[in-house]
Amino acid sequence: MSSAAVLPALFVSHGAPTMILEPVAVREFLKGLGGTIARPKAILAVSAHWETAAAAVGAATKPQTVHDFYGFPEPLYRLQYPAPGAPDLAQRVASALRDAGLACEIDARQGLDHGAWVPLMLMYPDAQIPVTQLSVQPGLGAAHHYRLGQALRPLRDEGVLVLGSGGLTHNLREFRGHALHDPAPEWVAQFRDWVVAALEAGRDDDLIDYRSRAPRGARNHPSEEHFLPLLVAAGARSPSVPGRRIHNSTTYGVLAMDAFAFA
Repeated sequence: MSSAAVLPALFVSHGAPTMILEPVAVREFLKGLGGTIARPKAILAVSAHWETAAAAVGAATKPQTVHDFYGFPEPLYRLQYPAPGAPDLAQRVASALRDAGLACEIDARQGLDHGAWVPLMLMYPDAQIPVTQLSVQPGLGAAHHYRLGQALRPLRDEGVLVLGSGGLTHNLREFRGHALHDPAPEWVAQFRDWVVAALEAGRDDDLIDYRSRAPRGARNHPSEEHFLPLLVAAGARSPSVPGRRIHNSTTYGVLAMDAFAFA
């Protein structure tokens, strides 16, 4: 790829799929986010909803919009995000990871799950920027995903937006009984504050070891897949440049919807 504007790596919390239809603060934030950075040449979305044993990157030329959920309002299933695929970027990603000693497979059929198309539909509604996805590997842990991000750092110099999409908190076991605009309970607020402080201070070791060092780490993430995209984005930052929170809100009390930029 030719030289282009150096883009930040981003992490966004995508919440429930209905976020794209609901009157919530994060929806308005995402609608404006694309206009705050240079327009990417291509997008690599790291979604919590594509889990594989080893890293995999999509190479479809026309990735399908995958409605990977059930029981939601019917209008949600009519939404389509017909962005072109990025097979050349997929090859570039696979090479970068393999050069870093990380296995990576190429999947020519993978579409865009809602962790990718929900935020992208708000950020870039014209669906004209080529996009593909990189999977997460919950079985390989936090340090592995930070290494993925480090290997992807050069893509930022090539005009590629590395977009981690997950959730700053994600405990659906405690979701029921909460209204859309409920405030965060203490156990969510404590975890959020700790993560923000670690990111803004550049405490990468603490972030990688969040399950033992953060307050209520396992309660906020009974499984890790929604936190791992944050580690990829953090790993892609420039050395000695801390992360910066660019959005702070909550939906349904237990879902912290914070977003971060990594220069």
